[in-house]
Order: sequence, then structure tokens, then C-alpha cells
Amino acid sequence: MRIRAERDDLADVLSRAARAIGSRSPLPILQGVLVEVTGKTMRVTGTDLEVTVRTHLEVEVMEAGSTVIPARLASEAVRKLPPGAVVLQAADGEVEITGGGPQFKFREMPADDYPKIGEADLSGAVEIDGDAFVAALAQVSVAASTDDARPILTGVYFESEHESLRMVATDSYRLAVRDLPSIKVALAGLVPVKALRELKRTVGDSKMKVAIGAREATFASDRGTLTVRLIEGTFPNYRQLIPDSYPNQLTVDKDALLEAVDRASLVAEDHIPVRLMLRKDGLDLSVTRQDVGGEAEHLAASYSGEEMEIAFNSRYLNDGLSVVEGDDVVFDLMDPLKPGVLRGSGSTEFLYLLMPVRL
Repeated sequence: MRIRAERDDLADVLSRAARAIGSRSPLPILQGVLVEVTGKTMRVTGTDLEVTVRTHLEVEVMEAGSTVIPARLASEAVRKLPPGAVVLQAADGEVEITGGGPQFKFREMPADDYPKIGEADLSGAVEIDGDAFVAALAQVSVAASTDDARPILTGVYFESEHESLRMVATDSYRLAVRDLPSIKVALAGLVPVKALRELKRTVGDSKMKVAIGAREATFASDRGTLTVRLIEGTFPNYRQLIPDSYPNQLTVDKDALLEAVDRASLVAEDHIPVRLMLRKDGLDLSVTRQDVGGEAEHLAASYSGEEMEIAFNSRYLNDGLSVVEGDDVVFDLMDPLKPGVLRGSGSTEFLYLLMPVRL
């Protein structure tokens, strides 16, 4: 196998495929990417058997063939070469990468040992606005759990809702719900958030296709495909957590509140809550840490309802505020012991529900 391509293009397809590779694998072959050259195209595949990324590039083909090369070593080697054309070839158990003078040589891994991975199934795929989709994923993914002991909570749940695509994530302390009204075809499944966070950097594009089958979800664009195995199990009944109405409502400038929470976080830790005192004349925010000190400030805000003091984990509150769209944020509240809901002023497509900390 022997091809020639521009350095930046070659580094791009190699590094994007390599993002599917886990840091640890019982199979050494999975630390490599499969390179297949046919016609005028080089296809690169990376997988950890849960997530598979396939990328492709039109290259100058001097000899067709296939090989498995060390994923991160190869992509970094190409990136460190001088600008211009790069030649990648594999023969006699050795991979050689040359360009502009420098030459790298790595041990080749046998392509026959690479797992047989079927083609991505795009039957029933839905065409979507890729930029809007990735932005919506970023909003909900902050609420997903990172605890692998509770796999059901480490995914984003997709379902159809009133001719919209709904995405939901929760770690049991907060809940994020985002509707995409432009997608009116049924899709359902629980997709690992780790894979979704790689979407933008691997195959994300302005035009994409999404297909969710019985066992796998596939995301495709002109840049390639990302296929991921769905999480098995029943997602929590999140709807019962969202009240139909709230007696208390706070409206405040989002950036001002974000900056205030950021200042309070200098003192707070995960177990030290930020206190919000809601009054007719605005919002008092404070945090007190016995062994360090505290911080307090007043923010101009519009508040309707009974005066109350409620507290939240500072990191969770900051995460929610960061992904709410709009200049003003609306905080709907029941009482100091029940969850509150953050959303953008005038927006109905996204909400972020947050459990309070008992004082």
C-alpha cells in the first residue's frame, strides 16, 4: 500500500478516526487504525468496539492495499512533518511516513487481525441541520452522569415529542431537556454521551444524517460516519419531575448571574452550596465556608412570588446557566425543597431542572 496526500488533510482523517480508540484495550490491534486504499480513496477506521469512526480522503494512489498503523503515533507524526505532500506506505511489516525530508517508521499491524466491522446502517436516516444538532447536544450533555456504575444515566435519551426530536439527560441531581422542532421523524434510543461529545470533532458538519436502530445509532456526513452501540435499559421517567406550573419566578441577566456564581465558586466547593435569597427588590447571592470565609453580592432582578432562600450546588448551577440561550434567564421555583427550572426568557425548547441543596 502506498499513497500521497497533503499533510493537513492526511493528519485530519487519521486523527478523527483515532478519537474512537480507547486509552486502554485488551486487544493491541485496537490501538491502531485500519487504513484501506481502493480506487482513489483512502478510508480510515478507528474503533473500541463500542464506538466506531470512519473517515475518508481522496488521495494519489500509487499502490492499493490495507494495513493497520499505530493510531496516535501516525497522526502525530504526520502533523509534525513540514507542510506539503506526505507519502504513507506499508510493506514488509513496516509503515513509513515521509514528507519534506523527515522520515518516520513504525511497526505495521496485520489488517487480517482487525475486527470485522459492518457498514454503517443508514436505513431510515433523518437529515438534520448538523450545527443546530451539535449545539443542542451540548446543552443536554452537561446533565449526563460520568459514573459508569449507573450506565443508564451516562447517555442522552432520544425520543419523539409532538413532531419534534427530544433529547434528555440526567445524573439524578439535574435534568436537561431540549426539543428540536425541525425534526419530525421518529427516533428513539439511549446514546452514550461520551460518543456524542466526539461528534463535532469527528464527523460533525452543517449537513448530517442520523439513524437510530435497535442496537446502534449512526451519525453521518460528508466527513465520515460515527456509529455507537446503544445503552440497554429503561431511561428514568423524567416527566414526573417537571411540574406544570410554578408559583415563584425570577428573571435575571444571565451574564451577571454567571459572573456572580463564578465569584462565589472561588469560595464554594462541591459540598458548599451557593445561597440565593429571592426578594421583591432583587437577588442576594452568598456563600459561606467556615474554614475560609465567604462572598456575598446583590443582583438586580425581577421576582414574583413569596420571598425565599434556596441553595444549589455551584458547579451544577453554573453548568445550567452556561448552556441556557438568551440574554435573560428565568428561574421557576416551587419552594426551597423542590427542584427549580432554568430556561431562557421566552424560550420553550430547552429547560434545565436542578435539585436544591437542603440548608
